[in-house]
Amino acid sequence: MLVPCRLSPLSLGLSLLFSASLANAATTTLPELSVTAESEREQDNPRVKEVSTATRTSTPVRYVPQAIDTVKTANVLDYGSNTLGKALEGIPNVSSGADTRFDSVRIRGFDASNDFYLDGVRDDSQYIRDLNNIERVEVLKGPAAVLYGRGSQGGIVNRVSKAPEHGRRSSIEAQGGSQDLRSLYADLSADPSDTISLRLNLGNEDSNSFRDGIDGSRQLFAPSMSWQLTPDLNWLVQYEYSRYNRTPDRGIPGVNGRPADVSRSTTYGDTQRDYIDDRAQSLRSRLNYQLNEAWQLRHTLGLFKLDSEFDNTYATGYNASNNTVTRQRWQQDLNTRNLFNNLEAEGDFNTLGLEHKLLVGLEFGSQRRDPTLYTAPTGTVPSLDVGNPNRNLQHNGPLLVSSNNHTVVESRGLYLQDQVRLNDQWQILAGVRFDQFEVETTNKIKGISEPQDSNTTSPRLGVVYTPWRDHSFYASWSKTFSPVGGGLIGITPGAPGNTNDTGPEMTRQKEIGVKSDWLDQRLTTTLAVYELELYNRRTRDANNPEIIVLTGLQRSRGIELTATGNIVGNWYVRGGIGLQDATIVKDNNNQEGNRINDVAKRNASLFVTWKPVLGWYAETGLTLVGDRYADNQNTTVMPGYGRWDALAGYRTHDWDVRAALNNIADKTYYSSATSAAQIQPGDPRSLVVTSTYRF
Repeated sequence: MLVPCRLSPLSLGLSLLFSASLANAATTTLPELSVTAESEREQDNPRVKEVSTATRTSTPVRYVPQAIDTVKTANVLDYGSNTLGKALEGIPNVSSGADTRFDSVRIRGFDASNDFYLDGVRDDSQYIRDLNNIERVEVLKGPAAVLYGRGSQGGIVNRVSKAPEHGRRSSIEAQGGSQDLRSLYADLSADPSDTISLRLNLGNEDSNSFRDGIDGSRQLFAPSMSWQLTPDLNWLVQYEYSRYNRTPDRGIPGVNGRPADVSRSTTYGDTQRDYIDDRAQSLRSRLNYQLNEAWQLRHTLGLFKLDSEFDNTYATGYNASNNTVTRQRWQQDLNTRNLFNNLEAEGDFNTLGLEHKLLVGLEFGSQRRDPTLYTAPTGTVPSLDVGNPNRNLQHNGPLLVSSNNHTVVESRGLYLQDQVRLNDQWQILAGVRFDQFEVETTNKIKGISEPQDSNTTSPRLGVVYTPWRDHSFYASWSKTFSPVGGGLIGITPGAPGNTNDTGPEMTRQKEIGVKSDWLDQRLTTTLAVYELELYNRRTRDANNPEIIVLTGLQRSRGIELTATGNIVGNWYVRGGIGLQDATIVKDNNNQEGNRINDVAKRNASLFVTWKPVLGWYAETGLTLVGDRYADNQNTTVMPGYGRWDALAGYRTHDWDVRAALNNIADKTYYSSATSAAQIQPGDPRSLVVTSTYRF
C-alpha cells in the first residue's frame, strides 16, 4: 500500500525559501572551479583522519583511546543499498538485527537500537533511516554516556550529514537494478554570496523485492544553509524530511532449530493489506562562535518528529503438529517528538607546561512518545502452511485497543572533558557526566500514570602513549547507565516490577589497543582488546518471578582488527576482523550461559579497490559472518555465510558510470533475526547500475 507523498507545511516553506535562494544564486557569477586530483583521491580514500563522535571535538583517530569505525556512505549506496544495516555489515563485532520495521544493531554483543545519533543529536525513534543525505557513519564502540548520556552500552552510531561546502559541485544520480530498483537523486549546491553556502539533497526511490509481495517507496528532501554571519560566528541550519512507505517483511520462522527449509522468497504476511508508513522530520541549528584563537562556544538545537503508521500480519511461531506458521496482526499509530538543546564551550590552554583541550557541555532533552496499538484477539488470525502459504487467508475481524500510552521524558546532563597532552609521547583523556533522567507514562485506557527517575554519574579515563611517530598504544576505562524507561522510552504503569529495584542497569568497559600508520602514513590499522560487562542486568527473582532484581550479568570479551587506507598508487583497502564471546553469565530466567541472539563469534570483511582519478576502476570484496542464534533461548541457529560482491566503473571529469554485482555466488544466507519466528533471508544475486553527472 503506497500513499502519495505530502510534504509538511514546514518542509514546503523551506522548499520555497531554498528555491528563492537558488534563484538569487543564479544571478551571481562564480569562478569556475576544477576538481583537483588530490581532492578526488581524498574522496576515494576510505580512511577518515579525524572524527568528532568520540570526543565531540575534532580529534585525530589515533589519539582517541577507544575503537571507532567509520563508513563512507558512498561505498554502500554504490551497491544499491540504502539502509544502516547494510552500511555496518562487516564491521568487526557489529551485527544488524533489523527487519523492515526499524533499524536495529548490536555493537560488541549489546543492543544499540536506541543509540542512534544524527550529527551528535539523539535520534532514538523507531524508523528506517535514509542514507542519501549522510556523508559517513561513525561507530563508537563501548560506553559513551560520558558525552551522550543514557544507553550506549555497546556503543553508539552517529550519522554525519552532508553539509554545505563553498565551491562544491552539484550532481544528479540515477540508479536502476534487480528487483525493479529505480531511483533519482540530486545533490545541489549554490553560493549566493561569499558568506552563504546552500545545499539541497532530494530524490525518490522505488523498489520491489526478491520476497513475494514486498515493495517500497522512499522520498527525501533535505535543504541546508551555512551562513558566516561574522568572521567569528557561523550558523549551520539543516532540515530533513524523509518518507518510507513499504510492505513490511518479518521473515521466516525457525523449524527444528534451523531457518525453515523454504524458498527464500516465501513470505507469511498479508501483503495485500500490510503497510508501514514512516514520515520523519529533523531540524537542526548549530551556532559556532569563535571567542578568540583558543576558545569557542557552540549551541546546538535539534528537533525531531516522527509520524508512523503500520498494519502488520506477522509470524509468531511454528506449529509442528500441523506444519503451520502461527500469526498475529497489529496496527499501530505512533507519534514521537524529540527536542534537544546543547551548549558547549571548547578551549585550548596551557598550565604548568601541559596542553589542555577542555570541553564543558550542558544538555537539556524533552521527549514525547504516543503509541496506540490495536491487536487481533488471540487465535483469530489464520495460520499458514509452512511450505505453501496461502496469503489470501486474512484476518478480517475486529481489532482491540491493547495499549494507548503517553510518555514524557525530561533529561538534563552536565559533562566535562579534558584532553591533556603531557609531552610528545603521553596524552590523557578524562571526562565525567552527571545526568538527571525523569520518565512518566500515562495509560490512557486505565487512566493511571507512573513516574520514575534516575540520577547517575558516568566517568571515563583513557591514556595514549606514542613511543614512535606512527604507533600509539592506548588503554581506557568507561562506564554508562541505562535507566528504566530510557531505551524505547516509556514504562508500564502499575506493572509488578515497578515496585522493586528500578535503579539503572550499569555497564563498564576495559579496553586496550594500538593504532598505527603504515606505508608512509597511507594505511591506518587499529587493534583493540576489550571486556564489556552489563553487571547489574535486570532479571527476575529465582523464588518469586514477580519480583525484578538487578543481579544479572552479561559479558562480552573480544578482539578487533581494522585496516583502511591507500596501499600503493591507486590501490585502496578497507576491512577488518572481529572475534567475540558475548554471553549471559548470571540470570534467573533459564538463560544463564546462553549466547546473545544475533551475535556471531566471528565476523570479517575485506574490500580492495583500484581507482585512478579518471578512467576505469574496480572493486571486489568479501563479507564473512559466523553462525548466530536467532533468540536468547538459543533454540534456533542461523548458519554462517560468506558473500562476494564486486563493482566496476568508468569516470570522467563530469560523468561516473558503474555497475555493481551483489552476492556473485548467489549464496543462500540469513542476514538478521528479531526472534526465532522472524528470520530475515539475505539478498540473492543482484545487479545495480548507477550513473552520476556532476556540474
